[in-house]
Amino acid sequence: MASLSNLNQLLHINTLPVTSLNSTPSITPSTITFGLQSKNARKSILVADGLRRVVYVRATANDDDDDEWGSEPSADVAVAEVIVPESETEKLKKDLVGSFYGTARGLKAASETRAEIFELISQLEAKNPTPASTDALSLLDGKWILAYTSYAGLFPLLSSGLLPLLEVEELSQTIDSESLSVQNSVLLAGPLTTTSISTNAKFEVRSPNRLQIKFEEGVIGTPQLTDSLEIPETVEFLGQEIDLSSFKDIFTSIQNTASSVVQTISDQPPLKIPISNSYAQSWLLTTYLDEELRVARGDGGGVFVLIKEGSSLLTN
Repeated sequence: MASLSNLNQLLHINTLPVTSLNSTPSITPSTITFGLQSKNARKSILVADGLRRVVYVRATANDDDDDEWGSEPSADVAVAEVIVPESETEKLKKDLVGSFYGTARGLKAASETRAEIFELISQLEAKNPTPASTDALSLLDGKWILAYTSYAGLFPLLSSGLLPLLEVEELSQTIDSESLSVQNSVLLAGPLTTTSISTNAKFEVRSPNRLQIKFEEGVIGTPQLTDSLEIPETVEFLGQEIDLSSFKDIFTSIQNTASSVVQTISDQPPLKIPISNSYAQSWLLTTYLDEELRVARGDGGGVFVLIKEGSSLLTN
């Protein structure tokens, strides 16, 4: 005789790994598939929580059938696909990341664009799924790529006009909650090499969302040789555009020599510079945090939007 205990047993055996019915994931998938298996199409049972799981339930028209939960799979399978509207938070995140286009991480953002970005950030912060980020340090773990900042102190670094033949390829922050460490890194790309400049720091938890950071050392990474010498047609330096086309033959002729020098340097360990200044400290306030996006504010008054490495938001 079928009973509630049979159904409970079925849900434990015939479902995929799922989250608790009482839990609400911070990111809701846009498409949910519900499956139904039945021995008799005249009677069907469909069980699902509507969020993250697919549940297949088998049933029969005869409640007195003791083999109702037999081991043989049913040949009758019905699958229904339900399209769930995108959540407001997901839409806000995509709109925010989309608004960064053409801003060069904030350097070239017009005043109207800055206002739009600030409004989107404020709306997202109001929906923060992690109100106490320091109680969820595992979410902070990993490498975060800087997508946007309003911190003017970074603008000289972001400005290609101050770095002839060099391009800021990536700015990132890597957090390790086990060692309570933070590494801020800048990856620079040139015609022959790429190299990184970073600072290593330790952090302490000072409030539910605030980390106190003390810098310990600076690290200049050894240059890594690129595949070939790439010289741009022009380069902007101090507001002036310089034509480099006439120098290409010269650059090409010295490529082998330069490559040999860079290869020698690349074999050396990175240069580490201790930071002993007791004032080399800062704080970071996390105002929004989920599995793929983080908004933080620093003591310099700027806002930082960072995306977790590997997130699909980086390709938007």
